[in-house]
Amino acid sequence: MHRQEWGHRVALVTGASSGIGAAIARRLAEMGMKVAITARRADRLQAVAAEIEGKGGECMSLCLDVRDEDAVLSAFDEIRSNWGGVDVLINSAGLGRVAPLMSGDTEAWREMLEVNVLSLAVFTREALADMRRRGDCGHIIHISSMSAHRVPTGTGGMYSATKHAVRAMTEALRRELRAQESGTRITAVSPGFVETEFAEVMLGDAEAAEAVYARYPCLQSDDVANTVQHILEQPPHVQIHDVLMRPHQQDS
Repeated sequence: MHRQEWGHRVALVTGASSGIGAAIARRLAEMGMKVAITARRADRLQAVAAEIEGKGGECMSLCLDVRDEDAVLSAFDEIRSNWGGVDVLINSAGLGRVAPLMSGDTEAWREMLEVNVLSLAVFTREALADMRRRGDCGHIIHISSMSAHRVPTGTGGMYSATKHAVRAMTEALRRELRAQESGTRITAVSPGFVETEFAEVMLGDAEAAEAVYARYPCLQSDDVANTVQHILEQPPHVQIHDVLMRPHQQDS
C-alpha cells in the first residue's frame, strides 16, 4: 500500500516556540500541511510562523498557556473557523522541574501534571472530535520521554510519573479507537536527551544545562522531527505505537 499523504491537511503542534515543537512544525509545513502552532512566548511563536510562511507554508500562530482550557477551546474554534479542524495533533508541550518526591514544591508537581498530562488529554479530546468529523483518519503523536519507560535516579520522580501516565494514555486511547473501529492512529515518541531548552528550564541554570548536553553528542530536534515524519508517512494499515530513541552514548 502507498504511504499516507498529508499534503493540504491541518496539523496542530503544541509547545512550538522552540526545540522539538518548532522543528516538527517546520517539517510538517515542508510536507505541505497547514500548521497551527501554540506556545506561551508570542515573539518566539511568531518567529517560527514567519519562518514557515517565508518558505511558502501556511501557519496560524496561537499564543496560549496549555493549562488554560478556555484558551485551548478558543484556539480550536479559531482553527475550525479558518481551516475546518485538525487532522494531525502533535502534543509537544511539556516540561520538567527539580522537585523530589520527598521534598518537592507542590506547585512544581502541579505544573508538571497539568502541562504534561491534563492539557495533553484536553488537546487530544478536542482534536479527536475534529478527526471524527473529517473522515476519522487522523493521527495523534505524543512527544513523551525515555522517562516513560524507566525511572531515573535523582529528583525527577514526578516528571517520570507524568510520562508514565502519557504511556498509559497512549495505549488506552489506542484501545478506545479500536473499540470504535476508528481509522485514527495514536503514537508516542519517547526521546532521551535532546539538546533543547528543556534542561535549562528544569535546572534553572544555563551553565548547568550546557554541561548536561556536553557529556556526549545528544539528539537534536530535527532527529525527532525525522521520526515524526516517518511515522506519519506510513500507510494507513501501519501503526507505529511507541518509538524509543536515545543518543548512542546514553546509558539508560
